[in-house]
Amino acid sequence: MTGAKTTADVQLTVGEQYLALETVQATAGNHGIVMAPLNAQTGMVALDPGFLNTAACTSKVTFIDGEAGVLRYRGYPIEQLAGESTFLEVAMLLIRGELPTRHELEAFEARIDKHMYLSDDFRQIFSVMPRRAHPMATLGAAVNMMAGFYPESLDPLDPAAINLATALLLAKMPTIISYIYRRAQGNALLYPQHGQSYIENFARMTFQLPGERFEVPEVFYRALDTLLILHADHEQNCSTSAVRMIGSARANLYMSVSGGVSALSGPLHGGANEAVLEMLSYIRDSGITPLDFMTRVKDKAGGLKLMGFGHRVYKSYDPRAAIVKQHADAVLEALGVRDELLDIAYEVEQVALSDDYFIERRLYPNVDFYTGIIYRAMGFPASMFTPLFALGRLPGWIAQWREMVADPSGKIGRPRQVYVGPGLRDYVPLAVRDPR
Repeated sequence: MTGAKTTADVQLTVGEQYLALETVQATAGNHGIVMAPLNAQTGMVALDPGFLNTAACTSKVTFIDGEAGVLRYRGYPIEQLAGESTFLEVAMLLIRGELPTRHELEAFEARIDKHMYLSDDFRQIFSVMPRRAHPMATLGAAVNMMAGFYPESLDPLDPAAINLATALLLAKMPTIISYIYRRAQGNALLYPQHGQSYIENFARMTFQLPGERFEVPEVFYRALDTLLILHADHEQNCSTSAVRMIGSARANLYMSVSGGVSALSGPLHGGANEAVLEMLSYIRDSGITPLDFMTRVKDKAGGLKLMGFGHRVYKSYDPRAAIVKQHADAVLEALGVRDELLDIAYEVEQVALSDDYFIERRLYPNVDFYTGIIYRAMGFPASMFTPLFALGRLPGWIAQWREMVADPSGKIGRPRQVYVGPGLRDYVPLAVRDPR
């Protein structure tokens, strides 16, 4: 609880016992009640499935106000960062806590540029992975393998090693993801080029064809940069919590981030934008109108579900969704793409925003609703949407892991349970259980 202020002003009565519990005062958002004495003094534990009411840590990285639709990185509103900053500048902000000077940013960009190259031995990883393997399986394996290729960056208590691991992950992740895509397409792997920006290098390594120049409008790069910024961190979500939990055992940064990749691969976490495209495609291919579809959703007909609306945290319009929506039309227009799924998406959104059924349930568009359409217009297949999410979320994983490692009050993660299985039983030998 580094930097947290505590006061003893909560009283809890458990049977005949009386507990005075301290609170941790938040600078914004929910204050916390320190429950550590509960088990020691009463023998009971707090049961909170899904951790809906449990804070596992204090953090200075990200603040979310779900009721007001607020997202801030280190105190800076997401709208300002998405409109003015770059992904690598936001990465620096999340990881070190402050915006960099021009000199600091240029030095950081140069260090990332230096490390984007993958050795020939590392590149062999992609040749041995099945071409049909899910991209997230390959990504998780590649991140894990970095612990073997860069042993000098493993010590979670050595600041120099941590800084090196941070730079290596940020530098090599776009190269790894581009190679996963090219391997699936049967295309030769490309080397990064010094002097290109982070986003330009990633896009070129992903899409350039042999003998051709890769040229896209500037709006392509800006939109991709913005999408990564919007995904850079989101407080203690499933994958970030996994990174922290693994890191609490003093696992190195690579192993911890690989755990985050695994958590993100789940369809309830990282696969939502792909599910949105499937929903929109269903509306198009079935021949029903968006209004008819939304009516069937309300009636719970045929098991239809509304994807890309509502959020575990946000109870109003997801601030990231509003920013993504601004880029959708611009990207499709600049690339000369006409996607009828975007038209369907607009109609679905209008129905949801004007129908009391959806308004009362606070089903507003979230960040996943438009991102898949933009990624598809850029040329990414649906299977690559979650790796792109991982690339965006990487700075947040790193920042949260570093904060956890640096916390002197930190402990290895060990959730408790409420056991509801059989009571004490005596073992019955097999010959008695099943005589022949």
